[in-house]
Amino acid sequence: MRHAYVVMLHNEYGFSLDQMDEELSPLAGRGSARARADIVVWRTVQDKADSKTPLIVIECKSDNVTIKAADYAQGEAYALYCNAPFFVTHNNRETRYWRVKKDRMPGEIDEIENIPHADASDKDIRELIEKLKTFKEDEFADLLHSCHNVIRNREHLDPAAAFDEIAKVLFVKVWVEREMKAKKRRVNLFTADYLDEQLGTHPLNELFQQTKEAFADDRIFGNDDRINLKLATGREIVRLLERYNLSDTSEDVKGIAFERFLGKTFRGEIGQFFTPRTIVEFMVRMMAPKEGDVVCDPASGSGGFLIRFFELVRESILAEVDREYQGFVAELDKKKLSESKRAELLREKYAELQATIDQRKRDSRLWKLANRCIYGCDANDRMARTSKMNMIMHGDGHGGVHHHNGFINVNGIFEGRFDILLTNPPFGANVEPSDHITDTDVKTSDDEYRRYAETYGQLYKEAHGRVNAAKGKPIASVFDLPRRGGDGKKLGKVKTEILFIERCLALLKPGGRMGIVLPEGIFNNPSLGYVREFCEDRARILAVVSLPQETFYSSGASVKASLLFLGKFTSKEQADFEKKRDAAKAEVEAKYADETAAETARLETEIGAAKKAQDAKRRKKAQYELVNYLARIAETKTREVRAVLKERFDYPIFLYEAEKVGITATGEPDTNELYTNSNMPAGITPEDTCLELFRRFRKKPDAVASPVSVGR
Repeated sequence: MRHAYVVMLHNEYGFSLDQMDEELSPLAGRGSARARADIVVWRTVQDKADSKTPLIVIECKSDNVTIKAADYAQGEAYALYCNAPFFVTHNNRETRYWRVKKDRMPGEIDEIENIPHADASDKDIRELIEKLKTFKEDEFADLLHSCHNVIRNREHLDPAAAFDEIAKVLFVKVWVEREMKAKKRRVNLFTADYLDEQLGTHPLNELFQQTKEAFADDRIFGNDDRINLKLATGREIVRLLERYNLSDTSEDVKGIAFERFLGKTFRGEIGQFFTPRTIVEFMVRMMAPKEGDVVCDPASGSGGFLIRFFELVRESILAEVDREYQGFVAELDKKKLSESKRAELLREKYAELQATIDQRKRDSRLWKLANRCIYGCDANDRMARTSKMNMIMHGDGHGGVHHHNGFINVNGIFEGRFDILLTNPPFGANVEPSDHITDTDVKTSDDEYRRYAETYGQLYKEAHGRVNAAKGKPIASVFDLPRRGGDGKKLGKVKTEILFIERCLALLKPGGRMGIVLPEGIFNNPSLGYVREFCEDRARILAVVSLPQETFYSSGASVKASLLFLGKFTSKEQADFEKKRDAAKAEVEAKYADETAAETARLETEIGAAKKAQDAKRRKKAQYELVNYLARIAETKTREVRAVLKERFDYPIFLYEAEKVGITATGEPDTNELYTNSNMPAGITPEDTCLELFRRFRKKPDAVASPVSVGR
């Protein structure tokens, strides 16, 4: 809101109202009447009176939308015309500061750290103009990689250990910037100069201890964790990072940059924790997330699914609030009101709406999104910590992420709780019979238990009780699928991806939906038919999208994968399914009842006769025939029941074979047919993308043609 920023310029920067003006259009009559400035600030009152060059031009935009590059044009045009050295783009979400480059073409502007205060000297202004602040994605990713190399070269750490130290320093930087913003401090503690002025043995570690206290509830770091860098190395990392302000940089830029740094640093080492961004985007959009949905990723890796869910829902909330405000403005315009009354009503409505989306305000819409709707865990402590940092870089929502085994309940992650499950579980590993649920897996302090019970209610207490009751037992023993192998016997070990299918279905609410990356063997291996039937007994198969062989090459995986999308049965659907299944079983049982009784009686008579004749060989042969017959007839009946059930509980399934998914085998960008984007293959229109075909298919399956096939 423009008036709020005027107040900020007065209260925080020290400019008087007499140094400012609003809604100026000096270019009118000069061939560019559209160029105007929302707020103009002169260095002195006299400069304004004399119509001298202004100091700052401010361009205000609609409050709850992301400011795009195209939005800078008006402010830049005004600043260029009147020779102002600074201009600002501002709305409630972000404020960005720019220096005007008179020797460049329009559009070639540099972002800087801040604008000058009213008492700034000429020297202060010159220095401020030189303090470039934010960065492009590649620039920040390269900078982080440079920091990583400094640590490796100076401290002789392996890549993962060097990354851990960068993560600690970045957390310090995030905390310092938040403190500066919250407490309106002008002194930046995250500078090499500040470190030089301190008398402590390791001032960076002292800042790290304060940071740990601020993030204590998130358990990102252990009590004994410290920055394991020599003072000179830590100072050099701070020097490289200090000029960039993460707090005021758009989440898109710093978030993508952080992910690129992760990929560049760890490719081939922990690549399995990174799902390609295009796959993440597609899977999240297939789920059609909305406000109020609660999401979980029980193998969250770098947090990609959770971050994109957060971003899309946040965008929809902010857009809705903006539409409501604009609608209110339109309604006021229809009424005959004085300017003062109109301004009063607008201020009241603005304050009312902003309170609903203040992420710092408990129970606001964005607070609920960040603190009550996003959950994940990863068994790798480094990746759990990385996903928290990644989420902070993208705008937060990290509090629901835990370092924990994804198969075991923790905090708000328990059965029957989620609207959406999105995950790319580890492939190929096994859960061994020796993998037991330990005391550490279920340990919860009294304070935590009370807090979680208060937040999640009776469902949490029951879920916590189930885990406690399973303590000491093999992890696989609490699942059904390990006991449903081809012969029905309990398996000694089971693939992790199979357990994750069951885990995700269990975590979903009735009517919830999920998307999971799976090796294609799950879909076509005859020995895994029981896994497919397990899914069919609990959920509708919404879609199967087959990916190119090379999709995950750059992440270190060579297996060909597909994306499985399921919708868990509602209570009504589950009851309908079970009723039809029971009816099918009864019909098939009746069909084979006489035959089974007769053949069983015949073989039992043969066994009895052989036993009476003390003919052991004959008896064993008859027993063997009986066992084999019963197994064959059971298999036949199961197969026929499934066939009858598919006829009576029939529905179409969306099947799609993708060729271009936005990433090459080496991890470079490629054309992408999955959803509407700026790099679609030739001949593919937005209406032809996989996502749009799926949406049309859901409304009218018969209307969707090749390359989609419909099957059951």
